[in-house]
Parts: sequence; C-alpha cells; structure tokens
Amino acid sequence: MPRYVRLGEVPSKRHVQFRRPDGGLYSEEVFGTRGFSGIASILYHIHPPTEASDFKSHGTIKPKYGEIGTLRHRHLKTAGVKACGDPITGRQTIMGNADVSLGLCVPAEPMDYFYKNADGDDLLFVHKGSGRLETSFGTLPFRSGDYLIVPRGTIYRVVSNDENCRMLIIESNSAIEVPRRYRNEYGQMLEHAPYCERDIRVPEEMDTHGERGEFEVRIKARGEVTAYTYLFHPLDVVGWDGCNYPWALNIAEFEPITGRLHQPPPVHQTFEGHNFVVCSFVPRMLDYHPGAVPIPYNHSNLESDEVLYYCNDRFGSRKGIEEGSITLHPSGLPHGPQPGAVEASLGKTHTDELAVMVDTFRPLQLTVGAAKLEDDSYAYSWKPQTAPEV
Repeated sequence: MPRYVRLGEVPSKRHVQFRRPDGGLYSEEVFGTRGFSGIASILYHIHPPTEASDFKSHGTIKPKYGEIGTLRHRHLKTAGVKACGDPITGRQTIMGNADVSLGLCVPAEPMDYFYKNADGDDLLFVHKGSGRLETSFGTLPFRSGDYLIVPRGTIYRVVSNDENCRMLIIESNSAIEVPRRYRNEYGQMLEHAPYCERDIRVPEEMDTHGERGEFEVRIKARGEVTAYTYLFHPLDVVGWDGCNYPWALNIAEFEPITGRLHQPPPVHQTFEGHNFVVCSFVPRMLDYHPGAVPIPYNHSNLESDEVLYYCNDRFGSRKGIEEGSITLHPSGLPHGPQPGAVEASLGKTHTDELAVMVDTFRPLQLTVGAAKLEDDSYAYSWKPQTAPEV
C-alpha cells in the first residue's frame, strides 16, 4: 500500500545518528523492494537485526502436487478439515502454480515463535475468528472478514483469540497490491474505487520489546524453512516510517459496484498480484433492468483458472455449495449457472452471498491432500434432468 505512514520514534532525517536513552545508536534498517526503486520503509531497532546467534534447517514446506488428471470442474468440501498445527505449520496447501498458492489454516495450537516469508507476500483472509497480528511494524488487531496483507520479509506472529479460527491463505511470489486502475498517478485511491484509504487499517501503536533471551524466527526462503535464534526479542522496533508495511481491509468495507444489467467479474476485484487477482463477492443489490438476468451468464475463462472460496452457502448461481466449499473452474471449459438457477433468480433484487475469488492466469494444480476433499458429482451438476424441447 503506497500511502505514507509514520509510527513511533524516528529521527528528523534518514540515515543520521539516532541514539537510545543509554547513548548507544539505534540500528537503522531499510525495508525496501525492487532494489531500492520500489516502495520502502525505514525501521529503527534497539538491536542490530543482523545479530543472529544460531541457525538451523527446519525442513522443506514445498507442496506435493498430484497428477493433473482429466479436465473438469471441481468442488472441494473443506468444512470438515480438522484443526492442526499453529497458524503457520497448520497451513494446508490446496492448489497452486508458479505465481501463487492457496490453502487453508485451522490452527489447533498457538505460535511460540515468529515467522518471516522471504519468498513473497502473504494474504490471510480471516473467515472466522479474531485476534492480533504482531509484527515489527506494531500490532494489527483482526476480526472475521479481514484481509491481512503481510509484505515479503515482515517478521510476524498470528495470535488467535478463538478456538474456531479459520483462514484462507494466499501466498504470492509477487507483491499483493491495490489494483492500478483504482489509483491515480500519486497513489491516491480514485472516486470510483470500491474502497478507499479510510477503509484500510494499519498498525496504530508500537509494541516495542527490549528484553533479551532466546527467540526463534523461522524464515521461509526458496521453499525451505530456516530457524534463526536471536538473543533479543525480534519485535524491538521503536519507530518506522514509509510505504511498505502490513495492513488490513475487512470484506464488509468493500462497496459493490452494481448496474441495470449484470456486471462482469472485474467489478469485484479487490487486490492484484503478478498473474492473478483477488475478488470479493459481497451482499448487494442485484441488476435492476426489467428484463435482467441477475446471475452470471455462461462464460469461458480462456486464459485463467477461477477459484471461489464460499464464506456462506448463499451463492445464487451454484447448488450443492456449503460454507467452506472451494470450486475450481479451469481454463478450457465454459461454466455458468447450473440447471434451474437462471429461472430461480428472475425477479430477485438482493443477494446475501459472501465469497472470495482468485483468478490465476496460469493453470492451477491440486495437491495430493486436496483430492481427498473432492465432491466427484460436481462436474456432472450441469447435466439437465430432462432434455430441453427443440
């Protein structure tokens, strides 16, 4: 998010002496992207962030993908996925490609360490639960419906308040950003954007730790995890400023764009990354032309795979969907309303659907574990019960 933010104590200029109360220097860190040409923030640490006392391999976390198999529409029932691990080790990858992976996390344990994804950005969609995201930039409280965007390289820990916490995890090899068409040349959100700066939440206060001890930070890089040990608390930042930091947007703050006739899926776009987009389907007024068909028309995603994560079971163009369902409509096949859905939608004025969509511009592959969740009947759900009269 390119908006400038300043929090905590920072000196009057960059790269000048900034001293602790005991007279020693704070340690300055430039947290930047694209080789000093992209967005950046500057953080001021009590201790040098380079001061690690030990490190060791913690194994690989590369997903195991299954065979590509036959081309068909897929429905994965994930409501019964059992809680396991913590908010990092409990992540279960469902599908992915070279640009992005999607998974679920239903944590059973708290995190007793900190985490850094050095391979890309993390987007955590909180389907259920509340808590706080503890980061080097300060604490960011979260609640159900929040999108949490955590930039590459951020040290963080997810602390949940609920036993029923459930998150959709989107891990991107590129930056996750506000769509370019929503911003002017200065980075300000435009009037037609479905959300604006007022809807975005950033850390509002520092939670600076100066204590010493042994603290573990697990760093994911190149698909491997390395556990670093520091002799000081990793959240030792006294202040920072810049444009690169974690932030949150609640899906309820997304203002839907509607029209007299059915609007195409890009009106639901919320974020973008390299070769993929994230969209939000929220409760809204339906199309109001007298002859409108208020659900999606048949369409072929000629260059993209479409994934929908359903936060409830009220999706007008789908049947057999339940809360927590995931559907995959791959490129190469048209898809659209199932039999009876069009007629059932006529005359309706409002929808209560709530879902997160991810469209990828390279094919997705299911993991071995995802195959166990599949509803095999879904691919046949467009088959009519009776043949239409000619």
